[in-house]
Amino acid sequence: MERTAVGPTLIVAIDQYDERTLVPDPWAVRILPRRWRVPAVLSRFKVVRNAMIAATENSVRGGWASLLCRKRYIDDVLAGAASGGGLDAVVILGAGYDTRAHRVLQLSDVPVWEVDLPDNIAAKTAALQRCFGPMPANVTPVSVDLEHGDLIGSLTGAGFDTGMRTAFVWESVTMYLTEPVVRRTLQATSACAAGSHLVFTHFRKDFVDGVSLYGAQKARERFADKLHLWRYGIDPEDVAGVLAEYGWRETEQAGASEYRKRYLAPAGRSDPLSEIERAVWAQR
Repeated sequence: MERTAVGPTLIVAIDQYDERTLVPDPWAVRILPRRWRVPAVLSRFKVVRNAMIAATENSVRGGWASLLCRKRYIDDVLAGAASGGGLDAVVILGAGYDTRAHRVLQLSDVPVWEVDLPDNIAAKTAALQRCFGPMPANVTPVSVDLEHGDLIGSLTGAGFDTGMRTAFVWESVTMYLTEPVVRRTLQATSACAAGSHLVFTHFRKDFVDGVSLYGAQKARERFADKLHLWRYGIDPEDVAGVLAEYGWRETEQAGASEYRKRYLAPAGRSDPLSEIERAVWAQR
């Protein structure tokens, strides 16, 4: 599986050793491939943990805590949406090794479809079987390439119904796609029922375009200029209009200032935060 699928879960796993962890997750260390479990376990020692954080911060200033806060934010949105039976389904686009379907207790009885590239799905399925034995009954893996595949067709073929009140989760994926693919995916999600939710993250357009670097020059040089992986960004003020084209109503955007107030300050943490990525919650 690509490192981009492992990295976020590795950060969550390492943060479990901080007594003020932002994303409580009993599965993060266990679900990682063996060679990635080693640095995760060694991070129980503060000197190792600090070195791992420093390496991330050297590439993206504020990237470590921002990743944790965006995960916590999405978890909170899902937990709130699922409370009181408000959800019939969850679809996670770009599931990677994330354990959200298992760590968010409110989802324990909600059907979850985890979507990713075929190789990633195969690796994730093997990891889940290693952690749980039989696949968790409420989780269905679905192999789809968003650039070329039929998202809704693949989901319905795996038992999904567009009449379900669905929460679509699209975390740290849009920046790796082109604008036509982002829009095609939004069009696909617009087929879902009233009462559905969409929570996703996006990069700022000025960062992707290289106009403003926000302390992430090294990461941008590598992932945008050299590897050409970061391809899509949008100005925060333009998000609501784009979503409205596909029947979604923006409910909230969250970034560094919201994360600091909601998560870092209550935990007594003063970690730096990045401005390059924002989370959006929308409803139908």
